Amino acid sequence: MRILGIDFGDSRTGFAISDPLGFGATSLPACKEKNMLKVADYAVEVVRQTGAERIVLGFPKNMNGTVGPRGEKTKAFFQQLKERLGEEFPILLWDERLTTVSAHNLMNETNVRGQKRKDSVDSISAAYILQGYLDSIR
Repeated sequence: MRILGIDFGDSRTGFAISDPLGFGATSLPACKEKNMLKVADYAVEVVRQTGAERIVLGFPKNMNGTVGPRGEKTKAFFQQLKERLGEEFPILLWDERLTTVSAHNLMNETNVRGQKRKDSVDSISAAYILQGYLDSIR
């Protein structure tokens, strides 16, 4: 079963897909769009193109576990996905604390700089979110 990981953002949204056996996550190109409705439409297209049967959506929480404004926007995005994919399509909110930090650390270690770094961070974060989920179900 293929699973799609999403790191929803204000100006870019990262995507990652699992391998068919659910062992590893691979980054996909990010969606550079600010309009939540258009990002939701794009996500549905990615689901169709990849054959994903489930979505793991990164859910940003504050370090103390509370939900802030970014988390509320993600909940709204979650609802847009549910409207487009149907209530029966499984979408899981996954705690994404520190995934962006991990993505930046990886890019520091591999010396990724400039525009490529900016273009990659969201999809790498989506891969971290998805891999965390995959590791939890093994």
